[in-house]
This record gives sequence, C-alpha cells and structure tokens, in this order.
Amino acid sequence: MAAANVLTTREAAVKAARAKDEADVAAREAAAVVLRLFDNDADLVADLLGVPAEELEREAKPVTAARAKEVIEALRARAERPPRSRRAPKSRAEASPQPPPAFDAPAPVSAPDDGRADAA
Repeated sequence: MAAANVLTTREAAVKAARAKDEADVAAREAAAVVLRLFDNDADLVADLLGVPAEELEREAKPVTAARAKEVIEALRARAERPPRSRRAPKSRAEASPQPPPAFDAPAPVSAPDDGRADAA
C-alpha cells in the first residue's frame, strides 16, 4: 500500500514539474511576443502589465525572434478562424419556447350547488 502511494505521489510530482516547465516556456514566449508586438518598448509593456521592465526583458530574452514570430503567426491564424461552437446551432423554431399543447376536450362545467355561494 505504501509503495503504491509513493509511486502515485512520484507520478504526480513528475506531471507537476512537466506542467511547470510548459507554463514557464509559455510565459517566456508570451513576454517575447508582447514585446515584439509593441516594438520592443519594454517600458510601455511593463506599465501595461504592471511588471518591472527588467523582469519582462529577462523573461523574453531566451526566446528567439523566430519563435516569437511563429507564436504571433499562430495567434493570427487562430484569430482569423471562426470560433468553434460545442453545440449545433438551434434553428429559430427550436430556440423559441413552444406554447403548451391545447386540449380538444371542452372545459368541465361545474354543477350548481343548491344556490349556496362560497364564503371566500
């Protein structure tokens, strides 16, 4: 039981480390992309993002200009595609609420109650 727990914990740690590495790479690429989009004006981008310009430049430095350009092109291509919907669009008839079904039987008529009225 303890060995299984160790293996499960170790697998979770490996997955977490891999996710952290991927997030770090994504953050560095994002910093490089935003700097490239703003003509490498680190002060402007730092003000917009609320981070120190030095930190932003340090994050972006390991990313090559070619990789930043690839990311920008991928973002542009994604922006040009129409958004995918997860559900099939409803037609107007399906989207509008349907009225409750009408019954063909006439409404029941109450019988007189010997002339007594309700007290309510």
